[in-house]
Amino acid sequence: MSTPDASTPDSYPSTPRTTATRSRERMTYDRELVHAVLDEGLLCHVGFVVDDAPVVLPQLHVRVGEVLYLHGSTGARALRTAARDGLPVCVTVTLVDGVVLARSAFHHSINYRSVVVQGRAELVSDPAEKSAALTALVDGVVAGRSAGVRGPSVKELAATAVLRLPLVEVSAKVRRGDPKDDEEDLDAPYWAGVVPLTVQPGPPQPSADLTPGLAVPDHVATWRPGA
Repeated sequence: MSTPDASTPDSYPSTPRTTATRSRERMTYDRELVHAVLDEGLLCHVGFVVDDAPVVLPQLHVRVGEVLYLHGSTGARALRTAARDGLPVCVTVTLVDGVVLARSAFHHSINYRSVVVQGRAELVSDPAEKSAALTALVDGVVAGRSAGVRGPSVKELAATAVLRLPLVEVSAKVRRGDPKDDEEDLDAPYWAGVVPLTVQPGPPQPSADLTPGLAVPDHVATWRPGA
C-alpha cells in the first residue's frame, strides 16, 4: 500500500482508500468543503461489519474540530467491538442539490456534495468528553437547542453511546452544473437542465401535549440547514 500524500492546512491527505477510481474530476480533499458538508448534513450513514455481515445504519453525527462524533445505543452489537478494539467504519454524508435532466436517459444525474470518512471509531468513555459530545450533537441538529431542554439523566446517559472518529482519511465528491449530453444529442428536441433542490423548514408544529402558552423559541423559529 502506498503512503498517503501529505496533507496541508487546507486539505486532507489522499490515501489509497480515499482515491477515486472514476469521476476523479469530482474528487476533492478541501478541508473547508468537507467541514461544510458534515455540518450541514443532518444524518450520516455508518457502515461496518458485524458477525461477518455488512451493516449500514443512519445515525446522528456532529463535527467538533477534527473529530466526528457518532450517536448510538449501548445496546447495539457494534458497541461491543468498539469498546474492546475500536470499530472500523465508513461514514458517509450526502447533500442533494438538484436533479440533472439530460437529453438522453444515460446522462441523467444528481447534483450533490458528499463526504466519506474512513477509520476506526472508538467508544468515548471519558464522562466530560461524552457530555460535551452529546451537547454538541443536540446543538448540531438545532443550534442553541441544548440550552432550551432538560439535560440527560443518569439512566439516559447509561443507555447512550458516543463514538469518536478522527478526521484523517477523508474525501469529498461534488457534482455541479448542467447535464453532460453527447455532442450529437445537443440538437435533439428534448428539454435538458437542472431542477434545484433545497431543504426549507416549514412552520414549527407544536406537540399535541405541549403546555398551552409556550412560545416557539427563537432557535427553533429561525432554524435553517447548516445554520
